[in-house]
Amino acid sequence: MLTTEIQKYAERFESASPFEILSWASETFGDELAIVTSFQVTGIATLHMMQRIKPRTPVLTLDTGLLFPETHDLMNTLEARFNLDLRRIKPRQTPAQQARDYGDRLWERNPDRCCHIRKTIPLRDALAGFKAWITGLRRDQSPERAATPIISRDARNGAIKIAPFANWSEELVWQYIRERDLPYNRLHDMGYPSIGCWTCTKTARGDDAPRSGRWSQRGKTECGIHVALPSILESDIKA
Repeated sequence: MLTTEIQKYAERFESASPFEILSWASETFGDELAIVTSFQVTGIATLHMMQRIKPRTPVLTLDTGLLFPETHDLMNTLEARFNLDLRRIKPRQTPAQQARDYGDRLWERNPDRCCHIRKTIPLRDALAGFKAWITGLRRDQSPERAATPIISRDARNGAIKIAPFANWSEELVWQYIRERDLPYNRLHDMGYPSIGCWTCTKTARGDDAPRSGRWSQRGKTECGIHVALPSILESDIKA
C-alpha cells in the first residue's frame, strides 16, 4: 500500500466507526491480517466486534512469562468463549535464562532491555507472516499516544498498522464492555487501569492517566512496540 493510499484511508477513517475500520481491514488483508492484543479493554472490544466480521482472525498476544495470573485467566476465558485462534507469543528466553545472561531483575535495572527481549523481538518475529495488524492504541491513553493515526505503516516491519479505536475514549470503551457484559481483567476492579507484566505494573488513583501505573517512577511510558527504542536496541532488532 502506497503512502498516498495510507493517508487517504487515514483521513477517511477519522469519521468511521471501529466496526467499519475492522471490516475494511479484514476485506483488504484477509488471512494476512492479525490482531495484536494484551487483553486490555480495547482489545476485548476488538475481539467482540471481530466475531461478527471474521471470528478466526489470528490473535497474537505476548506471553512474556511475567504476566499476572488474572491475565492468563482472562485469556483462557475469551479463547473458549470466542473460539479464538489465539497464538501465545513467547520470548526466546525464559525469565530464568534471562537472569542468567543479564542478571536478576533486569526490569528494574534496564526496563528497555527487558521489554526488548520479552516483547519487541518476539512480536517482530510473530508478525513476519502478516501484511497488517490491529492494535488497541487510543489517543487518550497518554500524551505519547495523542497523535496516534488510525492507519499507518509500521516503520519496524513495513506492515500496515491499524488502530480502529484511536479516537475512542476510555469511558466509551468501558461502556461498550459493560453494555454487552463482556469479561475483563479482574485487576481493573483492584485499581489497575492498565495491565502488563506484574514486575512493572502498579495500581493508580482513579484520576490518574490510564497508563500511569506502568513503569511507575522509572521515566518510561512505552514498552517499545509502538515507539522507537534506543539505537542500541533497534540495531539488535534488525540484526
